Amino acid sequence: MNKFKYLPVSVALILLTTAPLAEELSETGVFVDGVAAIVNEGVVLKSELNRQQDLIIMRATEQGMQLPPAHILREQVLERLINEEIQMQRASRIGIQISDQMLNTAIAQIAENAGFKFEDMPTILAQDNVEYAEYRRDMRKQMILEQLKRIDVVNRISVTPREIEQCVADLEDNAVVNSNFNLSHILISVPASATNDQFAEAEAEANDVYEQLIAGADFNALAIRHSDGETALQGGSLGWRPGDQLPTLFFDIVGEMLAGDVSEPIRAVSGYHIVKVNEIQGVNQKSEVEQTRIRHILVTPDQIIDEETAKQRLEDALERIGGGEDFGEVAKLLSDDPGSANNGGEMGWTNPGEFVPEFEEIANNAEIGVISEPFRSRFGWHILEVLERRIYDNTEDLKESNCVQRVRNGKMNSETELWTRRIRDEAFVETRI
Repeated sequence: MNKFKYLPVSVALILLTTAPLAEELSETGVFVDGVAAIVNEGVVLKSELNRQQDLIIMRATEQGMQLPPAHILREQVLERLINEEIQMQRASRIGIQISDQMLNTAIAQIAENAGFKFEDMPTILAQDNVEYAEYRRDMRKQMILEQLKRIDVVNRISVTPREIEQCVADLEDNAVVNSNFNLSHILISVPASATNDQFAEAEAEANDVYEQLIAGADFNALAIRHSDGETALQGGSLGWRPGDQLPTLFFDIVGEMLAGDVSEPIRAVSGYHIVKVNEIQGVNQKSEVEQTRIRHILVTPDQIIDEETAKQRLEDALERIGGGEDFGEVAKLLSDDPGSANNGGEMGWTNPGEFVPEFEEIANNAEIGVISEPFRSRFGWHILEVLERRIYDNTEDLKESNCVQRVRNGKMNSETELWTRRIRDEAFVETRI
């Protein structure tokens, strides 16, 4: 059984053991790696290009997906690797790093979701001819690229109160909100500041692709061959999206579509999009959560206060509070938490998942009105008291937070595409295949 297939596709980078397709021989007859492209001060190696191309072919074979001619596929894969190299170089320049602890945590979560133990991952991967060191390298790279996009794209997208209000108003009584959509898409892109002729050329290609789809052509195959979107090599798959978090560009379109429908080309600043609705599922929007109102005192060890001293200060605080002193006044004097100290340690009503696991575990098991013993979290030593618990209908809060995400997502696709194209245009690239 192929255990590896249960891992997420985004990180399931299968490393084939067969010889690369384009290895080169040195004068001594020893295989040496070759350069597929020079990218600024870095390179894309032919071995990596071959590895990724083999992976695409394997996935397509397993899924019965038709691929474009080999030379077109190779160009698509190389372009993706060039963009990744450009982005990795930028990430290095601005100091983005993924520590071993962060990497281990991410891999442990993947293992848990797949029903495995973290320590079993090397053995499980080896059963599918995957080298654990290569898997860790690919995973670290993916995490770096995700952080870079958050910094360069996501965090720079603003959402105004007016946009949120308009979104909530638009979503009321809208059937799209109450559904989840499994989507695929094809992007025929245009350059930044494209001319009318370039838009016309892209429109003609998009219309040709649309006509092929209407005639029964395979969407996945056409996406791999024509799409400039980030998921092109996955057949254009966007996966499942909640209706209220669809990109603004697609929202009104998919509301009029049924499962299996394909949209006409949609013009946007980045080019022309074609959307396919693979599946639709209805969802219930009403939501309730158990909220907790907590106050706490934090003492953070540093060069002056060691671990034992920090813990002892909280034990002394417990004695003082037990002797009649007010918790809030002690917190104002002692707590190192800038967000709650001035409020007497009070953190307001909080939802599940807002705290780090070690803090949340103590809070979940604490009796109301009983102050905990000192305990350690990654931020320092704490004592906490649960003041109240309640069941809260957060449906309206979810609408607002989902609208923030929806507006952001609506801008993010085009912003990501423009950002990718801009840094690609600014880079020096010389291909050698």
